[in-house]
Amino acid sequence: MSIRRLSILTAVAVLAATLLFGRAKAQTVSDFTLKTAANADVALKSYSGKKAVVVVFLNPACAFSRLYQDRLAALNTRFSGQGVQFLFINVPINLDGAGAAAPGDVALPTLTDPASLASAALGVSKTAEAVVLQPDGSGFTVRYRGAIDDNPQVANNVQQKYLQLVLDNLLAGRAAGVEGKRAAGCLIKR
Repeated sequence: MSIRRLSILTAVAVLAATLLFGRAKAQTVSDFTLKTAANADVALKSYSGKKAVVVVFLNPACAFSRLYQDRLAALNTRFSGQGVQFLFINVPINLDGAGAAAPGDVALPTLTDPASLASAALGVSKTAEAVVLQPDGSGFTVRYRGAIDDNPQVANNVQQKYLQLVLDNLLAGRAAGVEGKRAAGCLIKR
């Protein structure tokens, strides 16, 4: 066998292994529990009948969270009637004196994650960062994690609406269609 053929076969084998490993690496989340403003528990598994669950991490002291509130409210309104559940989680951030604010301090209906289990389980580090989960037999599979769109500062200048595109694709029975995009925002305090 020539060196060229061996190189081609090796490249094909590496590519195939990468594709197979990448598919096997899809992150799944079994469950976590959040708290409402009335201190009631809300378990992720209670949304297993939804087509998708969007978990968004926010903090009213973070300018990025405030800039995204109207866009997130519009996405929630648009997709809630299509079987998509939005969970807005108010988390503490790394700013002096900017811990988690009271749930009523954000214009969106927020939940809290007192032990920061949800952000750790989903691998989220910033506000406003979104994770799209799809129910599967054993829990939820992460379909997207990252930025909501490509312009956190000026809504009118958005060119690419990542979260909207992912939800449109999933509801149409297609793959997410967007790789995770790095979110700009405030670091979540751990």
